[in-house]
Amino acid sequence: MTEKHSEEIISRVYEAGYHIVPSVKEEDVDQIVASIRAEIEKQGGSLIAEGAPSLMKLSYDMEQRVGEKLVGYDRGYFGWIKFEAGTHAAKALTDALNAHKQIFRSIVFKTIREDTRAKYKAPQLREVKRTDTLKAAPRKVESTDAGAPVSEADLEKALETLTAE
Repeated sequence: MTEKHSEEIISRVYEAGYHIVPSVKEEDVDQIVASIRAEIEKQGGSLIAEGAPSLMKLSYDMEQRVGEKLVGYDRGYFGWIKFEAGTHAAKALTDALNAHKQIFRSIVFKTIREDTRAKYKAPQLREVKRTDTLKAAPRKVESTDAGAPVSEADLEKALETLTAE
């Protein structure tokens, strides 16, 4: 059995994430996604799940070299596809995504079949009931010298006046 043949037998689950340039018309985004799906199927892969691309603001600006100049993007259509394929398919899909002129960022990585997306969990609020109200104690200033030593009896007297209602 050749090494290449044994690679084709190994099947793994992968996920591909991609950003499509924002200058693409919304109706043409589906054609780009269809070409990504076609590349996966061409490599013998089968689709498991997919997140349709949606236009979103990027966390930071990204640049892509187009000819002789750099083009900056602050938003893009982000989508993802989870698929099962042979080990050779991940490299082939990575190369195809990197060569695509309308995709400015992509990643292909090995994952698991189960749903791995983070679930949004609403924060739980708890109600706090206050049974008593706090009253400010009247302040008495007896001495203007803040650096003078204070006796234990004076401290006790000050604490009693603060805690008395």
